[in-house]
Amino acid sequence: MKRKVLIIVWLLLINFAYSQGCSDAGICTINKGFQQGEITFKNDLEISAIYSLGEADLVYVSPYVSYTKRFNEQYLFTAKVTFSTAIGSFGTRSQFGDAFLVGNYVFKEKNNRQWSALLGFKFPFTASNLKINGYSLPLDYQSSLGTIDVFVGTNYRYKKWNFNLALQLPVINLNKNSYFSEYAGTDDFPSTNLFQRQPDALIRATYTIQTLNKRISFKPNLLFIYHLGEDSFENIFGQREHIKESDGLTINGNLLTSYKLTGQSQIELSLAAPFVVRTIRPDGLTRSFVAGLQYQYSF
Repeated sequence: MKRKVLIIVWLLLINFAYSQGCSDAGICTINKGFQQGEITFKNDLEISAIYSLGEADLVYVSPYVSYTKRFNEQYLFTAKVTFSTAIGSFGTRSQFGDAFLVGNYVFKEKNNRQWSALLGFKFPFTASNLKINGYSLPLDYQSSLGTIDVFVGTNYRYKKWNFNLALQLPVINLNKNSYFSEYAGTDDFPSTNLFQRQPDALIRATYTIQTLNKRISFKPNLLFIYHLGEDSFENIFGQREHIKESDGLTINGNLLTSYKLTGQSQIELSLAAPFVVRTIRPDGLTRSFVAGLQYQYSF
């Protein structure tokens, strides 16, 4: 039965690999901040490389480095720095993206049930106005949205199931993007001059399958992300304009496969694609397919 579930999930991911759009301003990976399982080591170092496909002809290579510190069975702290290279018809642009600081508190387990709570912050390295040869670029080419965000979330674990509920709130907008589609010679990307993004809410369900020796694990999961309002930009007349139908639901499928190399290290392969998308996605976070490879060392 477990094999059938994995096969179905895998086929679904492949089937939707070339659908349109997968918004993620950071909230899709928030579950990495939830502490799970027994504590063997107090420190984790992760290095990851992510390959993804975006709107039009865009290709992304996005590595990140993160460090996790477990102070005790209750408290956990994670710091992460991202980098992004966008390659497309406008050219190639590389830049550091965001820094994440996330804290997690775990409540005591009772009857195979356990709750945890999360609080985190995201800080941009850019104001989302990177240019190529002096020309303004749409948000699809930017390495950050240029906002300081707050994350709040909770996780409920029951046996092999995990359920996440999280909210991402942009609290300070530093976005100085100056892209106008009217002057770009293409309608592939909407105008995002002085872009303002609305919050996101997420619900995620994850099921964990392990081999008998627990060396290999599979984690198929389903994410429901709701964009809680229409984004806006400042038009060529200096007036703020809402981007119609930029709010709404995105549903993503994700499959995590991890393999323990030693007692202190493991590698993880992640494959993700969207099933349902918002009509308009001006934030530049559209992904039709994502593949990531991560190496983790614990000490």
